[in-house]
Amino acid sequence: QVQLVESGGGLVQGGDSLTLSCSASEGTISWYFMSWFRQAPGKDREFVATISRTDGLTYYEDFVKGSFTISRDNAKNTVALQMNSLQPDDTAVYYCAASQRWSSQEVHYLYWGQGTQVTVSS
Repeated sequence: QVQLVESGGGLVQGGDSLTLSCSASEGTISWYFMSWFRQAPGKDREFVATISRTDGLTYYEDFVKGSFTISRDNAKNTVALQMNSLQPDDTAVYYCAASQRWSSQEVHYLYWGQGTQVTVSS
């Protein structure tokens, strides 16, 4: 059992940077592949990025490549999403999630945080 808590969201202007953090209040994330998803208003939740359990392998959805960076610190039980050059289209609720497999599909994720709102003004 893992309980995930996101933080770091907020209101920023276009072009700004923001770093989201996800911590495990219960359990350990080192056993899991960790990912970030997001859900924009009126849209389905979509995959953003994922990171492997220990070797740091990452994969990004095309729309964030070069702008977002996912990282993890298993010793601190945290996962981060560094977001640069934010645009209004990045406005969404961002969720971290844990899976026992390498996947970009929601159905494979066992544990989810409650989400953190990111709003980017133009």
